[in-house]
Amino acid sequence: MDTSRWTAAPAQAASPRRRGAVLERAILDATLEQLSTVGWNGLTMEGVAAGAQTGKAAVYRRWPSKEDLVAHALEAGLPRIEEVPDLGSVREDLLALCRRARDAMFSRPGFALRAVIHECDPAQVERFHGVIFDGVVEPMIEQLREVIIRGIGRGEVRRDADNGYVFDAVPAMMMYRSKMCASEWSDQDLEEMIDGLMMPLLRQRGS
Repeated sequence: MDTSRWTAAPAQAASPRRRGAVLERAILDATLEQLSTVGWNGLTMEGVAAGAQTGKAAVYRRWPSKEDLVAHALEAGLPRIEEVPDLGSVREDLLALCRRARDAMFSRPGFALRAVIHECDPAQVERFHGVIFDGVVEPMIEQLREVIIRGIGRGEVRRDADNGYVFDAVPAMMMYRSKMCASEWSDQDLEEMIDGLMMPLLRQRGS
């Protein structure tokens, strides 16, 4: 009698229990995933724990509140600062920066960040002000400032363009059109914004 079909399959080795930085990374990744799919209002500590395949006690031990967890996940997930592009002209440098910003906006951390900005009430957003400003707004403004100051030095840009209103124009426009018009910022959209808004704003008067 053939008993081979009754032979028990070899037991699968149990997956090793994750600890420390490995478990923390899984929890933070699950938090970003939840934010980018169900949003701030749909995110729960239990859902994050399930996504990370751990118990909710492991989440609460590290982050006592949803706000603390999300702030840490955003800090860990936001892209690191890259060198400012230097492609020989203000227009090309601005386009490169905008493409980089567009890619960040539509990454998983970008969707997560926008869920926080769009869904949180003013008191909750205040909790994330430092994360948003230090991790997103200030780095982009600093890169725009460097591009524009370089353009001033080359004579491409008027000298009084070195001011906060000019630096705010690109991030403000990208966020507004993304939220209010559902723009996904194709390369053509970015070129139209740079050519129709930024270059006229930056040019030397009379040029």
